[in-house]
Amino acid sequence: MTGAGGVPSEAGAAVGRRIGIGLMYGLWRPRVLGAWRVPSAGPVILAVNHSHGIDGPMLMGTAPRPVHFLIKKEAFVGPLDPFLRGIGQLKVDRDAVDRTAITGALGVLEQGGVLGIFPEGTRGEGDFASLRAGLAYFAVRSGAPVVPVAVLGGKDRRSRLSPAVPPLRTRVDVVFGDAFEAQEGARGAAGRRTRKALDEATVRIQERLTAHLAEARRLTGR
Repeated sequence: MTGAGGVPSEAGAAVGRRIGIGLMYGLWRPRVLGAWRVPSAGPVILAVNHSHGIDGPMLMGTAPRPVHFLIKKEAFVGPLDPFLRGIGQLKVDRDAVDRTAITGALGVLEQGGVLGIFPEGTRGEGDFASLRAGLAYFAVRSGAPVVPVAVLGGKDRRSRLSPAVPPLRTRVDVVFGDAFEAQEGARGAAGRRTRKALDEATVRIQERLTAHLAEARRLTGR
């Protein structure tokens, strides 16, 4: 479901949120901490660590607002293609400059929506050790604040379904951090987009995400 200019609709993401709530709370036991830190209105970027195959749906079901995620194009196969589009998600080619995805993501932010990004680019240890440049670009270009999110737990024992997902009915902690600006002093306005500015923003973002992850682990004991 898309709106004007190919921007995914808020209504579609709202449907995705309801589906996420049903699935995530039905199959696992999410514990959500700090959801109040997500701004209640206006554009915002959720920067999520990525170590589970359910991180995207988990955020859709636990975030206080509908989320439009940038999802790898490989997930859009068969019936999943129209389904993911219908619930307001964005297909992105991770191996090329995907201008359609960039336009859609910026459109979400321009319309005051919530954009979800896995800044590590792919599922791994989920420790924010290596960030791609996309998050800094979207944050600087749009001026939207970034909210770090840590998804923790469910890796202490193997799932019978798949090693990529936590065992059913295990607790998964979702910890939202304080919103911050990618460029210091930007105050919500789009900032400089030079290579140097983007590199500096990437360093600033990584420092904040890493600090949040450490604090989330301390809070949850994960």
